[in-house]
Amino acid sequence: MTDRSHIRNFAIIAHIDHGKSTLADRIIQLCEGVSEREMREQFLDNMDLERERGITIKAQTVRLNYRASDGTLYVLNVIDTPGHVDFSYEVSRSLKACEGCILLVDASQGVEAQTLANVYLALEHDLEIIPVLNKVDLPAAEPERVLIEIEEVIGLDSSDALLISAKTGQGVSDVMGAILERIPPPEGDESAPLKSLLVDSWYDQYMGVITLTRVFDGVLKGGLQARFMATRALHDVGEVGTFQPKKTKADQLGPGEIGYLIAGVKDIDETQVGDTITDERNPCAKPLEGYKPSIPVVFCGLFPTDTGDYGALRDALGKLRLNDSSFQYEPENSPALGFGFRCGFLGLLHLEIIQERLAREYDLDLITTSPSVVYRVNKTDGEQIELHNPTDMPAVMHIESIEEPWIKATILVPDDYLGNVLKLCEERRGIQDDLTYAGDRAMVVYKLPLNEVVYDFYDRLKSATSGYASFDYQMLGYYQGDLVKLDFYVNGESVDALALMVHRSQAETRGRAVCERLKNLIPRQLFKVAIQAAIGGKVVARETLGAMRKDVTAKCYGGDVTRKRKLLEKQKEGKKKMRQVGKVDIPQSAFLDALKMEQD
Repeated sequence: MTDRSHIRNFAIIAHIDHGKSTLADRIIQLCEGVSEREMREQFLDNMDLERERGITIKAQTVRLNYRASDGTLYVLNVIDTPGHVDFSYEVSRSLKACEGCILLVDASQGVEAQTLANVYLALEHDLEIIPVLNKVDLPAAEPERVLIEIEEVIGLDSSDALLISAKTGQGVSDVMGAILERIPPPEGDESAPLKSLLVDSWYDQYMGVITLTRVFDGVLKGGLQARFMATRALHDVGEVGTFQPKKTKADQLGPGEIGYLIAGVKDIDETQVGDTITDERNPCAKPLEGYKPSIPVVFCGLFPTDTGDYGALRDALGKLRLNDSSFQYEPENSPALGFGFRCGFLGLLHLEIIQERLAREYDLDLITTSPSVVYRVNKTDGEQIELHNPTDMPAVMHIESIEEPWIKATILVPDDYLGNVLKLCEERRGIQDDLTYAGDRAMVVYKLPLNEVVYDFYDRLKSATSGYASFDYQMLGYYQGDLVKLDFYVNGESVDALALMVHRSQAETRGRAVCERLKNLIPRQLFKVAIQAAIGGKVVARETLGAMRKDVTAKCYGGDVTRKRKLLEKQKEGKKKMRQVGKVDIPQSAFLDALKMEQD
C-alpha cells in the first residue's frame, strides 16, 4: 500500500482547446507511463469520436509514478477532464475525487467563459488551484495581459502562475514540482471501516460492470463483500487495480488511491455514480455526500427506424447511462414513429455525441425528434404539469399560463464583435444584465430563454464572432411567457414528431422555415401535397409540393383538341382521388434536417 503522504490526486481543468490533453500527454511521458512506441497524441482520449473531433468527452484517469529530484517516489492520479459546457458534469464529478487541480489558461486567448465556470466548480469543492499559462511559445502569446486577466476576472493570485508550452514540453517539470509542493496529500484512515466513492462505471461484456472508485477510508481488496449503499446491492469483490494507463491488477487500494473494482455486477442499475461502497462485514456509519444529480436541459425522442430494434436500443441506452450519468431516458410511444425513448441531455453537443455513440458502438439506425426544453403548464384547475413533449400539451381551454426555463449566459468576446453579439441576444428575446471589460474583451451577461439557445444559438454566435466568442451558462429558473404549440401537417395529417413549442411572435417565421425545408426534403408525389404549420386551428404558414406529372397526352398524335382535354380532365380527377387516400412517406433524414434551422 502506498504511503499517503506520497500520493497526489489532481485534475486538469480548462476551457475547450486550451491544451488539457496535451499537458496530460507530457506528464505521462515525464513519468514514463508508456513506452515511446506506444505513445500517441491525446493518449487519454481513447474514444474514436474524441480523436475525430479533437475534444475530450469522458474524463479519464491515469496513475503514474514520478521520482522527485530528492529521489522520493510519488504516486500521481491524474484526471484529464472535458472542456465543453455540455460535459461540465464530468468535470464536477472528477473534482470530487481530487485534492487539487491545474487551471490551464491559453496565453494567447486568455480567460474564457468555461475557464470561469471550472474555477467556480473547483472552489466549490475547496480544492488547491495551480494557475498555469499554456502555449507561451506561440507568436500571439501575451502572458503579461493574461496574468492580469486571471487576477481581474477570476480573482486568483497569479504571482506564482507557471508559464509552459505543453506542446514542446517547456516548463512541464516546474508543473510537476508545483503539484508535489502545493497540492496536499489525501487524508484518510486505513483502520476505519471502508468508505469508497463510486466515481464512474462502464460495461464490459466479459466482466460485467467495472467501476472506478476513490477510497477515502479503509482498504478495498479482493474477496471482500462490497455493499453499494444507495442501491443496497451486495457483491463479492473479484479484482481491484489501477490504470497505469493500462489496467494493472493490485492486491488492495488504500485511502487516497483511485482505481477500478470488478465484482461480477451484471445488473447495470445496481451501480449508481456517486454511490458509497462499504464492507458488508464492517460497514461505515453514513455514506459520502455523493454528487448533485445533473438536470437535463434539452429533451428529444429517439426512435429506432426498424421497430424490431427497440430491445437493442433499450439495452444500449442502459449501458450508455451507466457510462454517462448526466444522460437520462424513459420509454415513450409516438403514433407516427412507434415505440422509442424520451431522452434528456445537457445540451445539443451532448445529444449529438449520444446519437453518434449509439450508431457506432451499438450499430443502431435512429430517428431523432425535435429538441425541446421542459415547460411548466399551469392548468385552470390549479394543477401544474411538466411538459417534456409538445405533443402532450393539454387543450388550450384548460391552460392558465405556460412557464419556460431561462438561463444566465456569460459571453466573452473581442470588442470588434460586441455589436453582433448584442444583436443576436436581442433577437433571441434576451435581457442584458451586465457588460464589463477585461482588457480589450467584453464580458456580456444576458438572461435568455433556454428554448432560444438549444437550436442554433451556439453556431450563430461562432459565425457572428468569427469563432472568437466563448459561451457558458447556468440555469436561472422558470418565467411565464406567451408560448404556443406549433403543429405541422403533411397532406392534412399531423406529423407529431415535428411539433414545436415557440414564442407567439416567432411562430410564423419558425413555421415558414420548417415548411420550406420540408418542401425540399419530402420526395414529390403523383399528387399535390400541402405542407402546413398551424397554431390550434389557425394555419400560419403553408407550402405546396407540386405533383409529378405524367404526360397522358403523349399518345394523341392527331384529331380534335377535345381528345387531349378529356385525358387531362381524367388525370385531374384521378389526382384528386389520390390526394384524398394517398399517404406521404417522409424519409427519416427529413426529420432532423427540417429542424436544423437555416443560418441567415
